[in-house]
Amino acid sequence: MPARILVSLLLLLAACAPRGEITIAPEAARLGHVERIYIATNRTPAGSRQEGVSFGRVDVSVPPERRPGTITYPRQGAAPDPQRDFLVSDYARFARPEDFQAELRRAIAARPPGDRDVVLFVHGYNNTFAEGLYRFAQIERDLRLPGVPLHFSWPSRGQPLAYAADRDSVLYSRDGLARSIEIAAQAGGGRAILVAHSMGALLLMESLRQMAIAGERRTLDRIGAVVLLSPDIDVGVFRTQVRAIGRLPQPFVIFTSGRDRALNLSALISAEPVRLGSLTDAGPVADLPVMLVDVGAFSTGDGHFNVATSPALLRILSQAQELNSVFSSDVGGGVGPLTRAALHAERAAQIVISPAF
Repeated sequence: MPARILVSLLLLLAACAPRGEITIAPEAARLGHVERIYIATNRTPAGSRQEGVSFGRVDVSVPPERRPGTITYPRQGAAPDPQRDFLVSDYARFARPEDFQAELRRAIAARPPGDRDVVLFVHGYNNTFAEGLYRFAQIERDLRLPGVPLHFSWPSRGQPLAYAADRDSVLYSRDGLARSIEIAAQAGGGRAILVAHSMGALLLMESLRQMAIAGERRTLDRIGAVVLLSPDIDVGVFRTQVRAIGRLPQPFVIFTSGRDRALNLSALISAEPVRLGSLTDAGPVADLPVMLVDVGAFSTGDGHFNVATSPALLRILSQAQELNSVFSSDVGGGVGPLTRAALHAERAAQIVISPAF
């Protein structure tokens, strides 16, 4: 494919993504729904790479006047509007990892028994700090996720033409994410639930592989679930990662879509027929202990983040108690809250979610 056409496609896909920056507005806490997100990051405030991991927490005000799945930033030149804009109402930095761990433990202890997991989210390619943070806050709000949210922000350039640079940053960030997973797993009270999107899924798998090779089985065994959303990973690479990791955390869920234009473009760039997140047939991974959930019927925009952006799919998933019904292999035993969806078990490792008309 000519380079000019490839660049045009990248820019077209990037145009669908919201761009924004952090806006601090303490008054937003009185009007919006505040989601407290804990932060681990190896990116500087300017977005470049830094050595080591910094820690903090951010209170994100999610505006009451919005459609599920949407993120709205303040209009350029206009005053922030807590009724419609995602804003930061408060934040704090922790000088030492020990201080952060103590704060995380207090947050976990304040939750009722049975709701003391840490949900660690890893964003994808072409994400600024604000976009990754606000997307996680939006998912938290729309899906009512259980547990304490922890966001790992790696130094994506936040530029559509920086795909190769972002892949290098993924490799650069493996140690930082491994350290963050260790902190989440050792925080006490529950398990570490790991969720990663797009290229962030590659970072997560590489970090888990690295931890397994280093013999950190105790930490790996504290992981209660792994969820990969539209993972931008070569299928063969994924299989080698799984072999290196050994015993996978369970459940291990992969949300896929054959209508994912971003992953189809990634496959084109990589000269491969398909990426892990665009599988429509579980065959290539059928021998692995993973569950594929095909959500292609709910594609919105470029179809690359249906779990977060499709109001219909969000409504279905939010009705599932802690998403257990979606992830359960016993889909024939009554899905309860998933009455508006048709779940079809095609193979032992695959579920297709489609709208019920």
